[in-house]
Parts: sequence; structure tokens; C-alpha cells
Amino acid sequence: MATITVFKGDGIGPEITDAVLDILKAAGADLEFEVFRVGNQEYLENGALIPDAAFASFEKTKVLLKSPITTPIGKGFRSLNVTMREKYDLYANIRPAKSNSAVKTPFPDVDIVTFRENTEDLYVGKERWVDENTVIADKIITRRASERIIRDAFEYAVKQGRKKVTCVHKANILKMSDGLFLDIFNQVKAEYPTITAEDKIVDAVCMQLVMKPQQFDVMVMPNLYGDIVSDLTSGLIGGLGLLPSSNLGKDYAMFEAVHGSAPDIAGKGIANPTALLWSACMMLEHLQQKETAAKIRRAVDVVLAEGRETTPDIGGTGTTEGYKNAVIAHLN
Repeated sequence: MATITVFKGDGIGPEITDAVLDILKAAGADLEFEVFRVGNQEYLENGALIPDAAFASFEKTKVLLKSPITTPIGKGFRSLNVTMREKYDLYANIRPAKSNSAVKTPFPDVDIVTFRENTEDLYVGKERWVDENTVIADKIITRRASERIIRDAFEYAVKQGRKKVTCVHKANILKMSDGLFLDIFNQVKAEYPTITAEDKIVDAVCMQLVMKPQQFDVMVMPNLYGDIVSDLTSGLIGGLGLLPSSNLGKDYAMFEAVHGSAPDIAGKGIANPTALLWSACMMLEHLQQKETAAKIRRAVDVVLAEGRETTPDIGGTGTTEGYKNAVIAHLN
């Protein structure tokens, strides 16, 4: 039996975490849970986003299921996600966006996996005032970080039977930083002759994603573009409530929904737990519990297709509790 660490977060985090843990237990996941409160309330009461015991748990289990955390805009504490990715070198952020026929969008047959470098670029947060009217932010791109995320994208494509990897960049303007990322992509792609490799400028990619997203398969890119483009791909499949993610490093793995803590609907019982649930399925696959993950995915597909218990963000009138109970009822 595997033991995992769970961060319940804030906003809708506790609601969707409870729903997901109930589903995991009902599905027979071979897991034990060490659950911790993290986020804004913990910060206000104890002066730290994450209690020491929560860090210690993750360092022991090496697997974390994390629900959304509120991050203040423009002030306050630094993003917990950024902190965790740097502290544990969770360098590969993998976000699969796959259409579900039960969720109607203008973009059928989307199946895109975004590989986002997770530890550098502008997200290092190195900003400084030059004078009272000017701020400079450092954009950091290194060979080591770029090569490992690019190689991971190609390795994933090979193992998953994918056909193409697209490098997303702005090397036409950022000739040194994004130029380095693109140069490394061109070097690595030569080692994978069975995979079609291409590169595209980020603004062109965004335009093409909303015109013909089916042309994309696996995409790899620096941190900032990965954050923006992967959110765009969630819109193609029905919204952030349907986009899971994993954050992987050599020693540690963190699984989380991409969306935020949605404090405007917290406590109303209408939050969609699908993204966190599918992130938990990625976690189960990471832990070699693939049959349990497949069982949960099948149940979710049935609930989405029936539509009776889906939540308002994807056009339904259901509740978090009703959705959870419906998924559990279809586990087989």
C-alpha cells in the first residue's frame, strides 16, 4: 500500500479534495492518506503557508495530491505552486487536454499534451526597481532545464505512440533566451527520427489553437508560455474544471488541478472535482495502479455522458456531492 500526502488548500479546495478522496476509497485505491491544511488560513493563523509536518510528509511519501491554493495578486505571499516546484525540483509540468464527447465545445477531437518547463523563465520571480517608474524582471533559460523537459516530451511521445512534438517559443524576438531553448530542441530532435518535430512562435500557436487545434499533439515550451497555452487548451475541451496536471521531478511527484481556488463559489457545493480527480488518476498511474485509474475514468465518462449530475461550469445543474455520488455509483 502506498502512502501519499494530501494538501487540502483553500477556497473550493477542501470540498473537491473530500470528494476525490471519497472516490479513491470507493474505487479501492491501494492508498493511505496523510492530509494537511495549507494555504491562506494556515498562513493567517500560523505564519506559514505549509506547516513543517506537511513538508516532512511529502519528503517521506514523495507523492503529493494538492488542491487549489489562493495566491494574492500583486502582493502577499509567493505562489505555493512556484515554491513547491523550486524546492523539490518538480521541473516537468504535464497537462493533458483531451476532448470528451459529453462536453460539447466547438473543438471536437482535441488531444494535446503540454510539457511546460517548471522551474525557471520569468517564474523565478527576480524583479527589481531601477527607478520609481521602472521595473526589470529577469528571464532565465538554462541548457540543463531546457534539455531535460524537451527530452521528456520526446520520450513521452515515443512511449505513448504520439506522432509529433511542437516546440513553442518566441525566438524571433528573444534571440538569446528562447533562441537557446529552440537550439536545444533542434539538437534533441535528431535523436528521435520517428517523431515529427516542428517549432512555432507562441502567438501563432495561440491563433492556430483556436482555428485547428487537431494539428497539435505534444507541445513543449518554457514556463510562461506553458502556463498560458495550457490554460488555452483547457478552454478547447470545456474549461479549467477538466484539465489535470502532474509536476514531476527525479525524486518527487505532485498532482494537482490546474484551476484556482475559486473563492467566489467556495462553500456553495457546486465546485467541479473532475480536474483534481483526473489528476488523482494520473497519480494512480504513476503509482502503477492503472486498473483503478481506468475504473475511475470510465465512471467519470458515464457521469459526464448522462449529464444529470454535472456541475454548472460545464452546463449542468448538479452539486459536488451529487457528482461524487454518481461517480461512485458507476465504479465497476
